[in-house]
Amino acid sequence: MAAEAYPILKPIYGLLAEFDTPERLVEAGRQARTAGYRRLEGYTPFPIEGMAEIVGVHGKRLPRMVLAGGIAGGVLGLGMQWYSATIAYPWNVGGRPYASWPSFIPIAFELTILLAALSAVFGMLWLNGLPQPYHPVFNVPGFATASRDRFFLCIEAEDPHFEIEATQRFLQELGARTVSVVEP
Repeated sequence: MAAEAYPILKPIYGLLAEFDTPERLVEAGRQARTAGYRRLEGYTPFPIEGMAEIVGVHGKRLPRMVLAGGIAGGVLGLGMQWYSATIAYPWNVGGRPYASWPSFIPIAFELTILLAALSAVFGMLWLNGLPQPYHPVFNVPGFATASRDRFFLCIEAEDPHFEIEATQRFLQELGARTVSVVEP
């Protein structure tokens, strides 16, 4: 058989639909979620209430990371001071015990706050996948308006319900201004 009989299908990242208003984007996201799509992503110039729930973002991991960082900071601060005061440099100052816990509190508190704050910053960056100098949606013509006045909904090809023709038809029925194929 000739090679032309078997067309080579290029993998795609997904379909990107452009909407004029945030209300239309939220409604389209809700309908896509109701239709069974789970791999959704919204791109907007400002935060839209309810969009995080639609695209499936749940804020449970970052608070746990901050708590773990704070606990680690407190334990590190207390442990570091205990080690230096009782093992490495045991000085008897003014008759107080080597492990004088009240004097350890300020440093332990500061390290608790420091490591909790660093956990929050780096955890947020990690969970958001930042820095991200390249993403496939950057190649779609007109996507630059997502930072000004347009609203985009992307359904990824990895979604179990994704079929290119059916999904494209579905997005057009939702009132999308344009529907673009996002290539990796």
